[in-house]
Amino acid sequence: MTVLGGIGFASPWLLLGLLALPILWLLLRAIPPAPVRRRFPGVALLLGLTDDESVSDRTPWWLLLLRMLAVAAVIIGLAGPVLNPQESRGGSGPLLILMDASWAGATLWSDTVDLVEAQLTEAGRSGRPVSILRLTDPGVPSFQAADAWRNRLPGLIPAPWSATEKQIDATIAALSGIEGGFDTHWISDGLDHPGRDALLDALRLRGAVRAYQTGSEVTGLAPARYEDGAVQLRAIRSRAGTDREITILAQGADPAGNMRVLASASATFESDATSATAGLSLPSELRARVTRFEIQGQRSAGALTLSDDSLRRREVALIAGRDDREGLELLSPLHYLEQALAPTAELLNGALIDLLPANPDVVVLADVATLSATEQAALSEWVDAGGTLLRFAGPRLAASDVSRDDEHPLMPVRLRAGGRSVGGAMSWGEPKSLAPFAENSPFHGLSIPEDVTVSAQVMAQPDPTLADRVIASLRDGTPLVTRKTMGQGQVILFHVTANAEWSSLPLSGLFVEMLERLAVSSAAATPQAAELEGTTWTPVQVMDGFGTLSDAGTLAGVDGASLVGGPVGPDLQPGLYVSGDRRLARNVLSAESELAAARWPDDVPVEGLTVQREMPLGGALLGLALAVLALDVVASLALSGRLGLSRAAAGLVGVLLVMQPLQGRAQDDADSFAIAVTSELVLAHVLTGDDELDRIAQAGLRGLSETLFYRTSIEPADPVGVDLEQDELAFFPLLYWPVTPEQPTPSADAYARINEYLRSGGMILFDTRDADIAGFGAASPNGRKLQQLAAPLDIPPLEPLPPDHVLTRTFYLLQDFPGRHTSRELWVEAAPPDAEQIEGMPFRNLNDGVTPVVIGGNDWAAAWAVDGNGRPMLPVGRGFAGERQRELANRFGVNLVMHVLTGNYKSDQVHVPALLDRLGQ
Repeated sequence: MTVLGGIGFASPWLLLGLLALPILWLLLRAIPPAPVRRRFPGVALLLGLTDDESVSDRTPWWLLLLRMLAVAAVIIGLAGPVLNPQESRGGSGPLLILMDASWAGATLWSDTVDLVEAQLTEAGRSGRPVSILRLTDPGVPSFQAADAWRNRLPGLIPAPWSATEKQIDATIAALSGIEGGFDTHWISDGLDHPGRDALLDALRLRGAVRAYQTGSEVTGLAPARYEDGAVQLRAIRSRAGTDREITILAQGADPAGNMRVLASASATFESDATSATAGLSLPSELRARVTRFEIQGQRSAGALTLSDDSLRRREVALIAGRDDREGLELLSPLHYLEQALAPTAELLNGALIDLLPANPDVVVLADVATLSATEQAALSEWVDAGGTLLRFAGPRLAASDVSRDDEHPLMPVRLRAGGRSVGGAMSWGEPKSLAPFAENSPFHGLSIPEDVTVSAQVMAQPDPTLADRVIASLRDGTPLVTRKTMGQGQVILFHVTANAEWSSLPLSGLFVEMLERLAVSSAAATPQAAELEGTTWTPVQVMDGFGTLSDAGTLAGVDGASLVGGPVGPDLQPGLYVSGDRRLARNVLSAESELAAARWPDDVPVEGLTVQREMPLGGALLGLALAVLALDVVASLALSGRLGLSRAAAGLVGVLLVMQPLQGRAQDDADSFAIAVTSELVLAHVLTGDDELDRIAQAGLRGLSETLFYRTSIEPADPVGVDLEQDELAFFPLLYWPVTPEQPTPSADAYARINEYLRSGGMILFDTRDADIAGFGAASPNGRKLQQLAAPLDIPPLEPLPPDHVLTRTFYLLQDFPGRHTSRELWVEAAPPDAEQIEGMPFRNLNDGVTPVVIGGNDWAAAWAVDGNGRPMLPVGRGFAGERQRELANRFGVNLVMHVLTGNYKSDQVHVPALLDRLGQ
């Protein structure tokens, strides 16, 4: 391609035709040869006469210039001009476009696709065969014409994993089977992968290698973990650089079930660091709602992490050493524990030996001194496996001999025997307050109220290990809370009671915070591979390279050990997996993951991903030439006097008639129209005279027809608009009638046809589209117009849609019927007075009729509307909640059409068992 003045030309030799323009100018400007002079006396009689019209003896200069411009535009247009031409990189022969195509390149994937398209265009001009190969999905390279690959570009998407060494070895093996050499354009995601150097060496042996990668660093997010009362988040990047601050968003469902950002935290990369951490302190109820954490502004699977059972509500088993004393609930050993833990945990009550098989996260023993041999063995095994045993002192423990002479296995310290009648309890004349928590204590950072005091406690026996096991103490140094590890679990002892008998701690907010810290420390961490041996985990949702979750469908189950220890890839896709009641998230990155930037040898040129799209100008110039030539014809006719006003008007009308799009069918071909709309099911809308509203109604019914096609056995044809004054309505089972204040009122003949349509089983959906500003009635201009339109119609008595109406269950079980608006008001034909609900039936026994009209104002067509590519035309709601609202609107449309076609068949007795099962009754 030759570049002249910043514009490239595919066929620059055609520009030589511009040299002929001066010659053409002279030819068109030339004057015919002068006539031979002959004297004729009669010419004297013509002297002094003038013509009414005069014609120039030569072409005007401006018309010649117009023609020159048209010819120049044709010549330049045929030369193939291109704006922003891509610089030719030379080379010949086959070209391999090698793509990493991993999650790391997902954020800039649109730039990657533009680059590939530009390289295909250049290869097509040079006649080079091309093959595209992805490292994350290696296959046998196939060199084809560049145009053959262009149509496959939309199907190229990044994988939610990085290329493994096994995949790179498979790529090297596939390339070894290709005969001859080829050049390689390697589009990198910016990360270094195992085996990458060996692949580069293999490619350099075949031909020139050119690399393309972004200059930006790659950022990822490690799985979230819960430590010290906060969600700990760790972000990593591929290389150190300047200081950089990122925002991490916590997303989940709000109480209404809508997905939204629940919280956010900032993390800062130091200039010389490749990792940054952030802590996110969330209430337990809010933490349990979080489904994912993601880096704001990054659209890749590696920049987010899914949450699983590690952030769920904990299961806490409560065991008391004595029965509650009747009438003294505040003295119950478990009362304050239940009040403190109920908002944040699932509480389990019962016998210890019965609760341990449920594998709770925490077991609380409130003043339980003696355990049976069976209970002690089972509890010890449970703690060794990772459980947390939380014990509280009390009169029973103080009076017992537990952990006196020797440390009890299920006690963190030895207890001192005292001379008091309660045995080992210590009392003071003045209560003691708490000392500040040490830095190595799980309670560090909690503020201690001044009114929290201790009046009695069981004392720990001093020994060399005591100091390491104290995590809270009083100001005089005596231990208040001690802890020891036992296998993979831990045993914790509060040296006071769980109620307010010995201290005011249970009455304070500090008590709740301390329990929260301790309950969190027993959270179900990500299990090790050995723990999951022999289990099978079923994928529920899997991620694509952009981090979008989708249903796992029929993907096979995964071995438990492989789920935790194996690398993500085609056989182990990142996402959510379940096994029984347990849920485990497998993220792209692990807690130990690090990112390394890709480095290239000096002899491999490296370019960025950004490329300016080429803009062909040939079509525009040829179109301009045609327009100028058309103007030339008009100007020539005008100069010759052959273009009168009447002819010009007629020509203009003819052009307008030809250019006007055909928006409907030919009205004089009634038979063809009838055959077309009756050969298949066709939905129709009433033409209102408002072009924009009619366009939305057409698109809405098209979207509803596509929904019916993909979800049901109904296969509708394209919807049509009907003119109530001329068209036959009997062909259509459903008419959608949007109401506007300006639409004309039908004539008497049209009303007669509409009434006949309603009596013969047709249905009209009246949509006032004003549910966001008014309810049912004349409160809005649309509502008043509806009353005017419906007055001459034979409409039966109406009622708000009852909960047991068949429209709520014809295909989907629905209780709300939103469109673009979310009003619950929907009016249908009133049920017969004798329609009573039979015992054992979840709904009334209605007849098999279909309500002739359905009236609402939720603007359903706008929610159904899709464009020619099947994409929604108009926004509905906000974010995930809006898409859920659109889905319910589509389900209402399906139910509506099913109701029209099948009547009240779902009221039949045969459907009762299935409906009861779906309704949970």
